[in-house]
Amino acid sequence: MIEARELSKTYGATTAVDQVSFRIEPGHVTGFLGPNGAGKSTTMRMILGLDRPTSGAVTINGRPFRGHIWPLHEVGALLDATAVHPGRSAYNHLLSLALANGIGKRRVADVIDLVGLSSVARKRVGGFSLGMGQRLGIAGALLGDPGVLLFDEPVNGLDPDGILWIRTLMRSLAAEGRTVLVSSHLMSEMALTADHLLVIGRGRMMADTSLAELIARNSGDQVRVRTSDAEWLAGLLRGHGAQVTTDPDGTLTVTGISSVRIGELAAANGLVLHQLADHHASLEEAYFRLTDDSVDFRAPYPTEFRTEAVI
Repeated sequence: MIEARELSKTYGATTAVDQVSFRIEPGHVTGFLGPNGAGKSTTMRMILGLDRPTSGAVTINGRPFRGHIWPLHEVGALLDATAVHPGRSAYNHLLSLALANGIGKRRVADVIDLVGLSSVARKRVGGFSLGMGQRLGIAGALLGDPGVLLFDEPVNGLDPDGILWIRTLMRSLAAEGRTVLVSSHLMSEMALTADHLLVIGRGRMMADTSLAELIARNSGDQVRVRTSDAEWLAGLLRGHGAQVTTDPDGTLTVTGISSVRIGELAAANGLVLHQLADHHASLEEAYFRLTDDSVDFRAPYPTEFRTEAVI
């Protein structure tokens, strides 16, 4: 279990993490989400004792990370897959970690096989692709068979097969009763992997809830409607307090009124509906609604660009 209490970190006049509190329980995958610069990496570094909190505290299984005598046996982490000596082989890199933590050679071979690097175990890490480096970093995190695991962007550089593998691995580790914290910007992956979500924005905790609850709270109730007379139906629905937008293909997106009520109004006015469906938002849509005011670095979308001929 990981527990943070009023955790803060400032750098001069900049507050990177601002009185964040959370409790990450074992037995499920917890996703850690937030825009760039939100404080995710700083929080994970404080969990691992790499950065000292300005105030507050964070513990792993009731103790600060530095209080664990054999940390690799209790906590495994992947924060930066490139933090490996490029001249070492994958095997020797893991062996050095193992020997420093009282772990036998057999375990090194086991984790190399687990992450699919057996064929390149004796090759220098400097020649590894980004995806191979990620696999090596995951092997290092698993080396001590720890009960608590932290991963920062673990699917970065992995191909589709590798992404499916890491997704399955994360869920299986949680199913074994381990505490698993995963930071990622890939909403589609988090929707398939995480059970619980922490969302941080500008250093402050914005949500600490289940995946289903986050989507339900931030999706907005929408209904999609198609009919042969979209303009007339739109006017009818607006007259009953609904907000209606029309897509290019004529589909109406309606908020402020239920699908049941829309069906009743259409029937009462003799209007045939070709589609009537409640729209369930994706995690991505819910995330954008929640964090829209917390994005520090935003570029215009392509439709907003103005292009001028240069002569």
